Amino acid sequence: MIKNIIFDFDGVLVDSEVIIAKSLHQYLADMGIDFATEEFSKLAGNKTIEVVSQLSERFNIKDEKSFYEDIMSIAHNLYENKLQPILGVEKFLQNTNHKRLIGSNNIKDRIVKGLTKVDLNNYFTEDLIYTFDLVENPKPKPDIYLKAIYDSKIDINETIIIEDSVMGVKAGVAAAIKVIGLTAGGHWYEGRSNQELYAAGASEVVDNYDDMLLILNKL
Repeated sequence: MIKNIIFDFDGVLVDSEVIIAKSLHQYLADMGIDFATEEFSKLAGNKTIEVVSQLSERFNIKDEKSFYEDIMSIAHNLYENKLQPILGVEKFLQNTNHKRLIGSNNIKDRIVKGLTKVDLNNYFTEDLIYTFDLVENPKPKPDIYLKAIYDSKIDINETIIIEDSVMGVKAGVAAAIKVIGLTAGGHWYEGRSNQELYAAGASEVVDNYDDMLLILNKL
């Protein structure tokens, strides 16, 4: 019986991956570089600073520090004005009474603010939010999920993870926790295959929270 759910944050609770994608597209377009938002799907789940590093190398951008600062500024403005919850997530939270944790490659302060921004803060407590700055290695290493398990003293066999990225799925699988993939975020554009999450080790993949609830009720 499943008693605990560990949620990824970006792309699972809030539709924020697409915000970073749009920020990168806007910034690079202003530099005369063609970077479609769909290309971000290959980078989703990484820390933003790692994405910037990879793109700096790819497009020969010398001032990586300014690149990162500019992207974060653009993303912050979009985050403040455009952030939305993933469609159906609040209904899902209202209809489940599991212990809820968050395991994310984001930072805790940004997660807490994001939850408040989309009115999901009442469903989570700060002491059950686990982030990359609390562990030695971010996803795809399992450190974040293992810390969540050990610190909260929950049973792996009574726990599922909800993830939207290959990197996150791999982290959950490496932690020996059942992972269900979710492709409801805006970065899962039409034509992008959910097979990449299956290939990473997800036991099931759904594109909405209604189907997530049906799966959960069977576990």
